Amino acid sequence: STPDGSCIRDYINVVDLAKAHVCAVARILDDSKGSERLETFNIGTGRGVSVLELIRTFEAVTGVKVPHKIVGRREGDIEQVWADPKHANTVLGWEAKETLGDTLRSAWAWQLRLAEKK
Repeated sequence: STPDGSCIRDYINVVDLAKAHVCAVARILDDSKGSERLETFNIGTGRGVSVLELIRTFEAVTGVKVPHKIVGRREGDIEQVWADPKHANTVLGWEAKETLGDTLRSAWAWQLRLAEKK
């Protein structure tokens, strides 16, 4: 059970995700670090956000009301899951920088620009 009853996920900004990939590729290319050929990194903010918190944040930063219904959880849906990025923070020197609000504001602005082109 979660605090507000909705699933909890780790929402990451796509730019933060891309930067994590750049750091990982740089590590592969830098032989002086003595890195193993195969390393695994969890990439995320390290903070779980509920679906309802996501909706509230989106509404706050965009001024757009999100119509939604609260229904039962889908069969097999995991209640809570988020990344533990400590290994990526330490080894790659990477961490997520963008806030949830900034991420949602940017995504909405991008969506509006796409709609203008149609």
